[in-house]
Amino acid sequence: MKPRRRRLSAATTSTILGAGLLLALTSSAAGAAPATTPARTPTLPASSTTTAPQAQGSVIVHLFQWRWESVARECADVLGPNGYGAVQVSPPQEHVVLPSAEGAEYPWWQDYQAVSYKISNTRRGTAADFAAMVRTCRDSGVQVYVDAIVNHTTGPGRGSGSAGSSWQGDAYTYPAVPYASRDFNDCRHDIADWNDPDEVWNCELLALRDLKTSRPNVRANITDYLNGLIDLGVAGFRIDAAKHVPAADLEAISAGLHDVPGYGGKPYLYQEVKEGGGPDSIKPWGYTHVGDVTDFRFHATVGTAVRDGRLNGLLDALDQDMAVAADEAVVFVDNHDTQRDDVSISYQGMGDRHDLAQTFMLAQPYGTPKVMSSYSYTQRAEGPPSTGPEAGNPAGALTAPTDCDNARWFCEHRNLNAMPTFPTAVGPAPAVPRTTDGDSRLAFDRGNRGFAAFNATDTVWHLTSPTNLPDGTYCDVANGPATCTSTTTITVTDGQLTATLPANGTLAIHVGGRGS
Repeated sequence: MKPRRRRLSAATTSTILGAGLLLALTSSAAGAAPATTPARTPTLPASSTTTAPQAQGSVIVHLFQWRWESVARECADVLGPNGYGAVQVSPPQEHVVLPSAEGAEYPWWQDYQAVSYKISNTRRGTAADFAAMVRTCRDSGVQVYVDAIVNHTTGPGRGSGSAGSSWQGDAYTYPAVPYASRDFNDCRHDIADWNDPDEVWNCELLALRDLKTSRPNVRANITDYLNGLIDLGVAGFRIDAAKHVPAADLEAISAGLHDVPGYGGKPYLYQEVKEGGGPDSIKPWGYTHVGDVTDFRFHATVGTAVRDGRLNGLLDALDQDMAVAADEAVVFVDNHDTQRDDVSISYQGMGDRHDLAQTFMLAQPYGTPKVMSSYSYTQRAEGPPSTGPEAGNPAGALTAPTDCDNARWFCEHRNLNAMPTFPTAVGPAPAVPRTTDGDSRLAFDRGNRGFAAFNATDTVWHLTSPTNLPDGTYCDVANGPATCTSTTTITVTDGQLTATLPANGTLAIHVGGRGS
């Protein structure tokens, strides 16, 4: 893969902050009205000094709506051993609590409506749980990236948030920050003209109260929130709804961010900027000077092609037809929004073909790949599996610990085995087509460092293909661990390999996974 912008380098030591920082993140801002104390008060960890964490790769996995303890366990048991470089977690700030909305109880999107920047209590756990998760993931070689809500607060209405803080959306009042009416833009209706930057930036997205991010105090509140997370060890941020914040405002906020403890350098930023009409200032390439952007063209191109079994020409399309340069893009087959917009491009709609699509994403060279891992749903707004409300806890229905043996949790990333080691091993080596068999079967090299094959049909493919890989025995990381087992080896002899790919099957080998 091409080098990522704002990549973090390793430093010599890492200070994991303890009680002081957690108290700052869990208490109300100075001058704010006091809020109800949540039932589960954090147990604050002591400060400690450890050796520097080492990020091991570029692949991100989005563990959508997972509890903090479940993320920590996954980092140690699965993500680290299989080569993931980072995990994107759901928003940790205090959110609204909606017992019923859009036909669902406690919808997933309530977590994207911010009441305050406190992380003391959400349906995924406490501040102490969050801090412990960050430490465990860093110790496992996995950076933590937070889904950051900076464009808006809540929708209309009023209530109490997941940490007990009051909010009044109708009055544009959020005392736990504090925010008052003057801190929001004057256009207080939904966006009508999506080609007009003034409306896209200053009017409301789905009735969410749009923050006036040009105001110094608003910028300071957001910067303080992000810095608190960085000081806990968070290494990057997905900027939700970045298209609805002027790039100049995001640039000003990012300029005030701390260096990441241990890794050194500023946090990695990637921004949600969907394409559409209007001038360049509201298109993905209008934000790349601030950070990377999510390339929705990749989702549409790869998701559709793999779903329909059309692999021929796909590498050319990715080389020529994407929105931004490869080193400015975060790419994905589906995310939590798109899988609800079009279930046919999701694990719920594609099954094994979705695994093939995500494996292909990791094998090709364009962009920084983000793997999706989600849960099943019947209603679009349906929240994650839950243990229900807990007496005295204001967060409402609490997210259940993830159980990948439970059909409600898809855990798609586990189906990819050690495939995340592939992009790290092949680096920026170009994709070179080697073998095709009709429109639905494709094999290619990544220079002389890797080889991958894909069978987007319902029948077995008996593959014989040339390759630039050196002769030898290799681990099939698409179907097993990075250390070979007797059933996951592929042998290259005289520059050629032979293998059998099952229906909708894949194969991937690289120079970093050699057999004995």
